[in-house]
Amino acid sequence: MLYIKTDEEVEMLRESNLLVSKTLAEVAAFIRPGISTLHLDRIAESFIRDNGAVPAFKGYNGFPATLCTSVNDEVVHGIPSDYVLQEGDVLSIDCGVILNGWYGDSAYTFAVGTIDEKVRELLRYTRASLEAGVKEAVAGNRIGDVSSAVQSEAESGGFTVVRELVGHGLGKRLHEPPEVPNFGKKGSGPKMEKGLVICIEPMINLGRKETKQMRDGWTIRTVDGKPSAHFEYAVAVDKGRADVLSTFDYIEEVLNKL
Repeated sequence: MLYIKTDEEVEMLRESNLLVSKTLAEVAAFIRPGISTLHLDRIAESFIRDNGAVPAFKGYNGFPATLCTSVNDEVVHGIPSDYVLQEGDVLSIDCGVILNGWYGDSAYTFAVGTIDEKVRELLRYTRASLEAGVKEAVAGNRIGDVSSAVQSEAESGGFTVVRELVGHGLGKRLHEPPEVPNFGKKGSGPKMEKGLVICIEPMINLGRKETKQMRDGWTIRTVDGKPSAHFEYAVAVDKGRADVLSTFDYIEEVLNKL
């Protein structure tokens, strides 16, 4: 059962998702070699609470932190720790909030200092695969159209798509139907209609597509130890054109000043 939102509910979701975007930008200002991921987590939690929201991930199924901070070969769900960022790392940050009862959820992968050119290309293609998926999130299309677009763009650069983890619906719950895979066939899956809100979140690897879960029960890594990237938008399906509820503009404004 897909939960279709009214225009007013979409606007509430926009507020939640813009707060996530602003939180990621707040954290972006501190990302550099020598900073621990736990320090970034504390900054995010304070900012979210100062803005009248609560961290959506903290306590979710027992997750212990505000952010998922995944470094290098960590695909997603990395737990913030005393790990100190190093020159050349890539850091994926996934953040969620609950504001006025509605969830926001977005992710961005950051370069720490100067990174390898092939890894930079991985980030570019992952971001491009997200944008390709967004273009398909229009009323009358099917989820498989989004999935196929993401997969085609990522694989056109020689990168691989993680299979085990998918995007999802978003609303009064963090994870609602439908699942939104990052691979699939055009014309397959549930039909989308105006007011459906989904998170499109490509998780793309430099090496093999396979992953493994670590003993902490959360962190997902690539099996070959090669880097992974992750970008995520919350998107409201609309007629003719998707309505993106998240923005990376705040983040890039900060990064351009550093």
